[in-house]
Amino acid sequence: QVQLVESGGGLVQAGGSLRLSCAASGSIVSINAMGWYRQAPGKQRELVATGTSGGSTNYADSVKGRFTISRDNAKNTVYLQMNSLKPEDTAVYYCNANIRSIFVLRDYWGQGTQVTVSS
Repeated sequence: QVQLVESGGGLVQAGGSLRLSCAASGSIVSINAMGWYRQAPGKQRELVATGTSGGSTNYADSVKGRFTISRDNAKNTVYLQMNSLKPEDTAVYYCNANIRSIFVLRDYWGQGTQVTVSS
């Protein structure tokens, strides 16, 4: 059994910052990519940022220069530092991880954390 638990969402004014965390736990053998996606009301879920265990990162164009993804591989945790937040960043943010457990290799999702940016 593998779980992803997110924390750090909330309400912030435009221009402010938030830091999201996502910790993976359970029968983990190894973790490949970890990342963040978001879904705004009435829109499809979209990629925000991903990071590999080797340190490579990928960002959506809309967040480049404002968001930073990082990982603590020893803690099986991924972070998303969000700066210069805009109202259009308002969404439910989901953690995703490609994890090899003792049973299977598959993608896992967190429960989601709400980020609301007021203008």
